[in-house]
Amino acid sequence: MPKLVDHEARRRDVAHAVWRVVRREGLDGASVRAVAVEAGLSTGSMRHYFDGQADLQRTAMEELTARVGARLAGLDPSGRPPEVARRIVAELLPLDDERQAEAEAWFAFVARARTDEAFRELANRSYEGLRALVRQIVALAQGVDLEMTPDAEPPEVDEVEVERLFALLDGLVLHAVQRPGLVPAETLLAVVDRHLKGLIDGG
Repeated sequence: MPKLVDHEARRRDVAHAVWRVVRREGLDGASVRAVAVEAGLSTGSMRHYFDGQADLQRTAMEELTARVGARLAGLDPSGRPPEVARRIVAELLPLDDERQAEAEAWFAFVARARTDEAFRELANRSYEGLRALVRQIVALAQGVDLEMTPDAEPPEVDEVEVERLFALLDGLVLHAVQRPGLVPAETLLAVVDRHLKGLIDGG
């Protein structure tokens, strides 16, 4: 009896192989051949799942966004709003090797988006989603009890505070990508905790 293959699971596994190759060799090194070797597949079998290198890399970017989104959706929403805010922020920071790998792959994809229209569309969509999430974090830190659903109305918050937190998170992640291991996870959290405390005190 022929072996059944879960095609979606296989595409996810290959996407993870792309991240590993990108982390070691950069996005240009993530060729179909290199990723096939990393995933333990033949180059020919990759054609069943991807229409060339561009499709392979875009799929890996989409899977990365979906993976982070699924983690965020699975967070415990109970507790005081500031506690929920910190929980969300912690998922966006490279506090362990898994999230460090995601951050390194993500910045490689974003860099490619400057010159590749298909990547740009995905990057812009993710940026808008992340900005909406940062807006929720600011509201939560200031004690607003939000309805955390995709169709909920965006909270009214100070736009300057949204930009400040967004810039802080971007900067911390970028530091971690450029100098892996230089800033310990507890320091990253301490920086964010102090910023969130300022939002709470200011609210």
